[in-house]
Amino acid sequence: MERRTLGRPGLTVSAQGLGCMGMSAFYGATDETESLATIDRALELGVTLLDTAESYGPFVNEQLLGKALAGRRDEAVIATKTGVEITDDGRALGLNGRPEYVRRALERSLRHLGTDHVDLYYLHRIDPEVPIEETIGALAELVAEGKVRHIGVCEASAQTIRRAHSVHPLTAVQTEYSLFERGIEHDGVRDTLEELGIGLVAYSPLGRGFLSGAITSPDDFAEDDWRRSDPRFQGENFDRNLAVVREVRRLAADKDVTPSQLALAWVQHQGAVAIPGTKRRRYLEENTAATEVTLTDQDLAAIEAVAPHGVVTGDRYTPELMRTLNG
Repeated sequence: MERRTLGRPGLTVSAQGLGCMGMSAFYGATDETESLATIDRALELGVTLLDTAESYGPFVNEQLLGKALAGRRDEAVIATKTGVEITDDGRALGLNGRPEYVRRALERSLRHLGTDHVDLYYLHRIDPEVPIEETIGALAELVAEGKVRHIGVCEASAQTIRRAHSVHPLTAVQTEYSLFERGIEHDGVRDTLEELGIGLVAYSPLGRGFLSGAITSPDDFAEDDWRRSDPRFQGENFDRNLAVVREVRRLAADKDVTPSQLALAWVQHQGAVAIPGTKRRRYLEENTAATEVTLTDQDLAAIEAVAPHGVVTGDRYTPELMRTLNG
C-alpha cells in the first residue's frame, strides 16, 4: 500500500488507516474473534495506522488492539487519544486537558496497549477550562521522555491549532472529513494545516456508514447503535441525505467501484489519510481497495456536482456533543 507522511519531520503511515472504535463500542454488537482477524488482515494488506482511544469501551478497544499486536508491535503505528476523563472503573467525567490527567491517562493506555510508547497521541477534545498551551506542554514532555513519538489534536479550530503548534509541532489533526462533511475547507482549518505542514487524518470518511450505500432505513441500526440518535439519520434529514447517497451510488456504478470506494478515493485525493472504521474483514478489504482507485478531473467534477460543501442535512452530533467540537 502507498505510504504517506504526516507532519514535519514526519510520521510515515499507510495511505489508509483503520478506525478500531466500532470493534468495541457505539455501533451495535461486537465480535472479538472477527475484530482480531480484521486487524490481522489489515496488517497483511499493508495498513499500518491503527486508531483507538481510551474512551472507546472505555479501555476495551485499547486492550483489544494490544492483544492483536502482541508479538508484532513493530508492524503498526498506534494512535490513541486522551482528554475525555475516564475513571479507572470506566466512568466518564467530561473533558480534562490538565497535564496531570494527560500523564496519568497515557500510563494507563500504555498498560492496556501492552507497549512502551504510543506513535501518535491525540488530545481527543479541547478542554475549554485549560489553556491549550498547558496541555500541549504536557504532551511535549511525554515526547521528550520517549513515551510518545508524535502528538496531535482532534476537532480543533484553526486558532487553537496555531496555538498548540507554537508549543510543540503537531504531526496530525484528526477531524471529520468526507463528502458529507467538508467544513474544514471553509473554516480555516484546512488552510492552516497546509500552511503549517500538519497532516490531516479524516475520521468518519464514509459519513458513519451512510456513504457506503448499505443504509436504506433508520431501522437498519441495532437498538444500541448510537447512530439512532444522530441528527443526520433522523426523519426528513435521513430522506434528504439518502437522496445524495443515491447520486453517489450512481457515480460509483458508472466507474465500476462501490460507493465506499468512491467516497474514500475522494478523501484520499484531497491529501488526507482516511481511517474508515470497520469490524469485519470483508468491509476492510473493500475499503482498502479504494487506495487503487484513480479519480479523473471528470470524476471530481461529477462528485462536486452531487456532493458540494453543505449538501448534507442535519448537525454532525446531538447538541450536547456539538458543544465539544472546534475548541
